[in-house]
Amino acid sequence: MSELEKLIKRGEALLERVETLLPRATRPVDWNASIAFRWRKTPRGGFIQPVTNLHRIRLSDLYGVDNQKALIEQNTRQFVEGRTANNALMTGARGTGKSSLVKAVLDKFHRQGLRIIEVEKHDLIDLPEIVDQVAARPEKFILFCDDLSFELSEAAGYKALKSVLDGSIATTSENLLIYATSNRRHLMPEYMQENLETKHLGEEIHPGETVEEKISLSERFGLWVSFYPFDQDEFLAIAAHWLGELGCREGEIAKARQEALQWALQRGSRSGRVAWQFARDFAGRHAGDGKSKR
Repeated sequence: MSELEKLIKRGEALLERVETLLPRATRPVDWNASIAFRWRKTPRGGFIQPVTNLHRIRLSDLYGVDNQKALIEQNTRQFVEGRTANNALMTGARGTGKSSLVKAVLDKFHRQGLRIIEVEKHDLIDLPEIVDQVAARPEKFILFCDDLSFELSEAAGYKALKSVLDGSIATTSENLLIYATSNRRHLMPEYMQENLETKHLGEEIHPGETVEEKISLSERFGLWVSFYPFDQDEFLAIAAHWLGELGCREGEIAKARQEALQWALQRGSRSGRVAWQFARDFAGRHAGDGKSKR
């Protein structure tokens, strides 16, 4: 390594040390710019950024999850109306509408003051700072973490989330809930060897400390909502809905049935996401066939 390269590296290291000593930067948030926001990190701290290109979806667009919709919609209604409500954990099969359901309740309740702040998993350590920034606001906020799960090495974010959910000496403000989605019920990997820690006291079974620690996080969510794989009829109903939304006529939707099943077979999944992708492909390929557009 040349002397110049060494000097550059020393300068970069010095700048990093100086950054840590500087006061954390704060940026004013334009709360009127959007109904959805993201938490963004910089070397000198984080800030809340409005989402300018929002993915809109309605509750009526979600098929095959009526029970799940009813639970999340009711919990969110209680929240925006100032009544007690629970933090929610949505788990289960991929592509079944977990994150779409969060977007849909935002669409339904944003006129009543509901807002969403999306937080990436690796930024969960900043949750206390985010809570402080919104505590005095008149709006109701859902902190949304999509596809949440932790590896054993990600202890900082895991502990921060546990503390904000329930366990800190300070209570969370009344205008904030946490909604998370995950493919794992307990949010952390579970290993066969952990069963060896299980203790048998007479006829009772007591899980080991490792299992108890993993369960303790998911238990801090007051509302658990499970999602299950769709059957063939549900998949076709979802595909038909999106084909109609994209401008296909009833006759074309009926003809698309076999293609939709082949599309799902090729991908090994009958999820709502796969149905949406098929509808986009089919509608795009037939865009010049004189269909009505919406």
